[in-house]
Amino acid sequence: MECLIFIGIQASGKTTFYQQKFLFTHVHISLDLLKTRHRQQRFIELCLQTQQRFVIDNTNPTMTERTNYIALAKAHKFVVSAYYFVPDVGRALVYNQQRPTQRCVPDVAIKGTKKSLQEPSFEEGFDQIFYVYHNDTGGFIVQEQIKDAI
Repeated sequence: MECLIFIGIQASGKTTFYQQKFLFTHVHISLDLLKTRHRQQRFIELCLQTQQRFVIDNTNPTMTERTNYIALAKAHKFVVSAYYFVPDVGRALVYNQQRPTQRCVPDVAIKGTKKSLQEPSFEEGFDQIFYVYHNDTGGFIVQEQIKDAI
């Protein structure tokens, strides 16, 4: 089974990417939807118990924030993959302005998350790491980081 952890600043396309790539194959777990960490934890535990593939669609900017997710998934024999949305603050600020009002975040939040953002590493326990970039047509380009290329 599979746990995917999205990593990136707000308004970087994480949820859109989920909808395009994983909507029909993975449970969507997001603080934006579930509103509390307790609810999020319950959903994660249910996915682990039932061997259901899932995506954690939060900013997850630091290694510290990702540690618990990785440990839990590994304890249940899940493959854990990181999807790192390479930050483009200018693009994110534009996308944020185009969001529905209830989904907008303050510009300072985007900039603050960028400052604390740490790239994922295999040393954290990830089995796979993918870098996600925007292309010029509104889609995404995904590049896998090869473990031996570190």
